Amino acid sequence: MKIVVVSAGLSSPSSTRLLADRLTAATLQHADADTKVIELRELATEIAQHFVTGFPPARLAAALDAVAAADGLITVTPVFAGSYSGLFKSFFDLIDKDALTGKPVLLGATGGTARHSLVTEHALRPLFTYLRALVLPTAVYAASEDWGEEGLAQRIARAGAELARFTAPAAVPGPGAAPDVDTAAAIAPRSPTGAITSVDPADGFVTVPFEQRLAALRVP
Repeated sequence: MKIVVVSAGLSSPSSTRLLADRLTAATLQHADADTKVIELRELATEIAQHFVTGFPPARLAAALDAVAAADGLITVTPVFAGSYSGLFKSFFDLIDKDALTGKPVLLGATGGTARHSLVTEHALRPLFTYLRALVLPTAVYAASEDWGEEGLAQRIARAGAELARFTAPAAVPGPGAAPDVDTAAAIAPRSPTGAITSVDPADGFVTVPFEQRLAALRVP
């Protein structure tokens, strides 16, 4: 399993990279994975060149390929003017439009004040939803006063566990194994008429009319 970490911090050391490292460590507590860190400040010139020439230099091309090949992403940006940084956005503007489809992405951001804590929801989440990524439920924002606080550590631990769970390879049932009813029902498709399907382990998928489902809910 491969996890790529994209950090858009501009200083060295930076709180953005620190948060990225903490999220990575929390993920690795629950998953056996190879990790690669991409520091965008080291690629700033190459990113600008790509926009002008239309061709990525070698280091940038390798970073873009790594993101596309990853099983999961950890992305962390500093907050500039109430949103993600321009460098962060520019890098993901260069990602192929299909590269993140269905890929689990853990969102992180850092800022000087708690007033920017919703940046993960009003800026980062819409960006990765547009790219058709699987954005994890828990996003982590760290203001200056959050470091060393128990609440931040708890959010980091929860987010890391989520990424590990969503990037773990799905178990493949053995030959002749009965389908898992709960799992199959959760992903059961709709029929051409829009009726929801349910599962019978013996018969497979069975279409259940909506009226029948409503009748089953009536109080005797």
